[in-house]
Amino acid sequence: MFALGVALPAGTASAAPPTGLRAAAPDSDEEGGTPALRAQLEAASKGYLDAKRALDTSVQRQKQLATQLTTIEVEIDQRNGKVSEIAEVAYRTGRLGAMSALLNSNTPEGFMDRAAALDAVAANEDRVLRDLLNSKDKANRTRVALDGEINEQRKQVAVMAKRKEQAERALTVATTPKPQTTADAGSNRGTSSANAKAAPRNSDGSWPSESCSINDPTPASGCITPRTLHALNQAKAAGFTRYVSCHRPSGSGEHPKGRACDFAAQKGGFGGDATGGDKTYGNNLAAYFIRNADRLAVLYVIWYRQIWLPSSGWKSYSGAHGTPSTDHTNHVHLSVY
Repeated sequence: MFALGVALPAGTASAAPPTGLRAAAPDSDEEGGTPALRAQLEAASKGYLDAKRALDTSVQRQKQLATQLTTIEVEIDQRNGKVSEIAEVAYRTGRLGAMSALLNSNTPEGFMDRAAALDAVAANEDRVLRDLLNSKDKANRTRVALDGEINEQRKQVAVMAKRKEQAERALTVATTPKPQTTADAGSNRGTSSANAKAAPRNSDGSWPSESCSINDPTPASGCITPRTLHALNQAKAAGFTRYVSCHRPSGSGEHPKGRACDFAAQKGGFGGDATGGDKTYGNNLAAYFIRNADRLAVLYVIWYRQIWLPSSGWKSYSGAHGTPSTDHTNHVHLSVY
């Protein structure tokens, strides 16, 4: 479990950048694009994750129901076998068998007891079979309802994916491509095998509603959500301990809401375009967040002029102003649900 409101140790992720390296301007809006586009992207990403979660939950319920239905059908077969045995005995012995059982009673009390026992056996078999048939009917009706629910959710996921595609296309049009430099050479794909501890969910698998209620432990003054703090601490525990800045009091996007952090690629802070080992660090950090996207409620990751979305993977994200900050070539941006 994570401790809420615990500041990161000095000298690690919360250390201030040394002189000469440019930290992100706290009062600027440097995420690229426009506020309307980012709002659309946020809404689409959250909607996609909500729909996917509902689909996963429903699919799991369908599997459980299918197992239950199989068990019921086996029980029905067993009960049908017993009923067939009773019918076969009745066919071979006719009513005489039951009458013999009654006539062989030595006392009136024994006669009544045997009559009651025969009635009880027949009634019990009939009751159990009817109960099982009712259960099977209920299971079938529920499964049909779940199939319809899953189909509807698949449609919902497809709609959200389309909305995300529209937002990404609009974002690409709205931003200005920057000519590729030497620093752009190679891929921004990293490697990370570290698994994060999952952030707390509701009992139905959804993400709890959270406010900006935790003091930001990074040098940025402000607040963050418990989920953002969890992601920050998990990244630190995985070895990503370079400079981080989370809350930003102005601008659009998730920073003012306490749902985003910028992780510097350089050891001391936000400098120029990351190269060499610094770029590898950023690659691996981005890969860590992507690997643990479901555990950490990742909305999107931006790194080196590309944005990673849960529905679409990596997409081009050209810088709006052509600077290391707006192009995200000196830091990895993380937004959480």
